Amino acid sequence: MDGIHPYFTVRTSVCFLLLILLRTSAANICSAPSPVNFQENNTPGDVVLTIVVQPGVTLEFKPPPANPNNPFSLDGNNLVAARVLDFETDKPFGVDITCRETATGSVFPLSILVLLVNVNDNHPVFDQNLYHVNVNEMSPVGSTVGRFEATDLDLQQISYTLTSEFNGFTLKSPTEPDLLVETRLDYEKVQNVQLILIAQDTPLAGISLSATTTILVTILDGDNRPPWFQPCSKHEVEGAVICQNTGYTGRVVLNEQETGVLPLEPGPLYAIDGDSGINEEVAYSFLAGNEGGLFQINSNTGNITMLKPADVLGTIALTVLAAQKTNTFQFATTTVTVSVQVKSLHRPQFQKLQYDGVITGVGIMAMDPKSKDVPLRILATDEDYSATEGINPHITYFVNGNSAFSIIDGYLFMTMDLPEATLNLELVALDTANKESASAQLFLEVTSVIVPSGGYGLVDMAALGATLGVLLLVCLVILVVLALRIRRGEAEWRKIFEASVFQSSLGKGGQKGGIQYTNEAFQNDEDGASTGSGGPAPGSVRTGGVPGDLPLNAKSLVPLRAFPRDDVSQAGSDSTDNEEKEVKPILTKERRMDEGYKSVWFKEDIDPDAKEEVVIIPDSREDDSEDDDSEDDDSEDDEDDGPRVKTPRVVFNDADLDSGLGVKMEDPEDDSEGDGVLTVDL
Repeated sequence: MDGIHPYFTVRTSVCFLLLILLRTSAANICSAPSPVNFQENNTPGDVVLTIVVQPGVTLEFKPPPANPNNPFSLDGNNLVAARVLDFETDKPFGVDITCRETATGSVFPLSILVLLVNVNDNHPVFDQNLYHVNVNEMSPVGSTVGRFEATDLDLQQISYTLTSEFNGFTLKSPTEPDLLVETRLDYEKVQNVQLILIAQDTPLAGISLSATTTILVTILDGDNRPPWFQPCSKHEVEGAVICQNTGYTGRVVLNEQETGVLPLEPGPLYAIDGDSGINEEVAYSFLAGNEGGLFQINSNTGNITMLKPADVLGTIALTVLAAQKTNTFQFATTTVTVSVQVKSLHRPQFQKLQYDGVITGVGIMAMDPKSKDVPLRILATDEDYSATEGINPHITYFVNGNSAFSIIDGYLFMTMDLPEATLNLELVALDTANKESASAQLFLEVTSVIVPSGGYGLVDMAALGATLGVLLLVCLVILVVLALRIRRGEAEWRKIFEASVFQSSLGKGGQKGGIQYTNEAFQNDEDGASTGSGGPAPGSVRTGGVPGDLPLNAKSLVPLRAFPRDDVSQAGSDSTDNEEKEVKPILTKERRMDEGYKSVWFKEDIDPDAKEEVVIIPDSREDDSEDDDSEDDDSEDDEDDGPRVKTPRVVFNDADLDSGLGVKMEDPEDDSEGDGVLTVDL
């Protein structure tokens, strides 16, 4: 502090001290918090705050220059709002107040800053209540159509919702109101879309406000379709629309030039732009088929005319090209088939100018009213077909202007129910080859079939038919069962018959010297009433040979009738006794039902002078053994007289009666080695 007067320093210090004391004394006379918050949208007269003052202190606003727009007033020591305050329009207020002590007259300035508190009292606002926007149908998915944003004076965050009956558009996000293309657009399906956009602010103190706007989207047609020949049938294939035309047909007369535009079916040749919103002009030309130069086509209208007559019968196929004039890459083709025919000299004619008929129901043929058993026949002839007695195969019939009837091969049928009435109809006969036609009148009486009292209706007849069908099915099943049983019985009787035939054949072969025949096929059959039989059980068939003989079921492929007669075979035998003996085979054709008569044996007679006899052996093991013993005894008894010739036996096996009987012939042990076992299959 060098250079400063010491008295100045002391004096200055004292002054500052006095000011501080005075300030502290004035602060004690009035006080108020600052800043103070006050909510907007208040009511006039609301207290902003209360100022604390000492007794004998008065308050007043600081004299000018004070704020002329002061919205407050003093009510005692209360600061009061004189009007409604708005956060969005009013700024924070600074209030200057003077505190004056009445006793001393001292004053103290008091400044208060009033801050307004925002309340959610404003709706979101769109710039427009109705927006118009255009979008091309070829716009790719995800492209932006436009941004439609709302504002909020309360400065709240806004969320958006899009509603529409058409789902072709969407928002970028709930908080970003960018309108995007969501799906592929099609001008031919939808051309105008109305969207509703809702803006919702963030709730504040439990209050949330919203706003709504409308967006009208106009879809513009893009050049994405070729020309379409008319008429055509539309088909959608994976989102793309195709209009198919079946082509055109025309007729010309041989060696005659058609004048004017060539008539075509189903109508004149023309094409339209598939993009109807663009409707680009189309140019026509021949692509193929007009090599002879018979026809020409108008490039603007598509009309075809003849340049010279056709001299060859047949058909001419023309290919026509239709392309847009500005965009030649958009084009389409069709076929025009022209038939060259011989000129028709006669038109079809009905055999009658008027027909009368009666018809009773749907699907029933119309009948002639004069003879109700004769169907009504509608016929038109054409003299150009004299070779076929006027029958033109190209003629078709129909009832003009009435779809309730159909004519098939000249016979009239009703295709739908009609009330009883008499109808006056027009019959038309059309030659499809040249479109010539003829007409005639038809008076048709429509009646209903009346079921007599006590008779049966259609339902009753249907029920009766179903019952008869079931009975017929049952009868067929019974017939099949009976046929199977008869066939099975025939197979069994066939076996018996074959055995009988074989038995009879044995009796015609000549003399059988010293041969014994046996049928052991029925020995083990326990069922005497059965017509069939099984084969003999093992060990039941007797063998007259020695061990080592072939088995009894061995069969030869040589038929029995191929064997030589016994008198021839015995010529080379050493035994002369066998030549003198005569054997008569006897077998019955029917199976005997008496118990015990199942096996038939044929034995030679002991007395040479006597004829052979038939010995029937009972079907029992004991009898068989006894017979064997008796035979052994006989052989022993004959030992003294000389060697006895053992009789070979023939065994019948029914193991396979369908294919034949097995026959086994066994020679005695004393026979030559060349005499083996013989088996015959029948």
